[in-house]
Amino acid sequence: MASRVNIAGVDTTKLPKLDSKSMNELMTKVKAGDEFARDAFVVANLRLVLSVVHRFGGKGDRADDMFQVGCVGLMKAIDNFDASLNVRFSTYAVPMIIGEIRRFLRDNNSVRVSRSMRDIAFRALQAKEELSKKQTEEPTIDQIAEFIDVPAKSVTFALDAISETVSLSEPVFSDGSDTLHLLDQIADVKQSDDALNEKISVHDAIKTLSGREKDILLMRYYVGKTQMEVSEEIGISQAQVSRLEKNALKTIKEFLQ
Repeated sequence: MASRVNIAGVDTTKLPKLDSKSMNELMTKVKAGDEFARDAFVVANLRLVLSVVHRFGGKGDRADDMFQVGCVGLMKAIDNFDASLNVRFSTYAVPMIIGEIRRFLRDNNSVRVSRSMRDIAFRALQAKEELSKKQTEEPTIDQIAEFIDVPAKSVTFALDAISETVSLSEPVFSDGSDTLHLLDQIADVKQSDDALNEKISVHDAIKTLSGREKDILLMRYYVGKTQMEVSEEIGISQAQVSRLEKNALKTIKEFLQ
């Protein structure tokens, strides 16, 4: 994410930096109901959101989503901030931004992670940030585990649990003409001649199917669509999709026998 300039449509290189006096003056106007000042105050504090997204290690589209969710936390903090408490706005806002992003990650993670595991992971991320301020080298898992008094194995599991999945199509190297993807770096140690022959036979069997049958199998077993979704996409009833799918599978089975 560090190399990205635009996140959720925001050019992060152009985010303004205001001193404490200017911030306080804007906040006074915000509390007086000045909508223009509120918009300016939001923009002036987007760096807070960006820093939290960076803390969570957001990448790609996930960074965009986290940034937008973090902005919701920022606006909640602005609306609820009490300037009379003599507390810096950033001190008050950051926990609210973190809270919004945590809820987003909890509710939108395709893999359900237990609350205790998430808590360990987020404590580990905070510890990593604290330790990084005190030392020049990146903290090790053992150092983080000792800092939060949790077994190193639990820290490793927790951080892995909340990490983003990586597409096999993720590029890992490019020389300008050819690009290597993650899939290219993975060897199939279980592949055998029998398995290869079976794949060739399946491929030959699929060639005998009609174009519509091929499309249905592609959408059902490669894309992962339901029969209802397939029926809506190709314009036939679900019953017809079911019948064509069964016939296609029967044809392939008979071809392989």
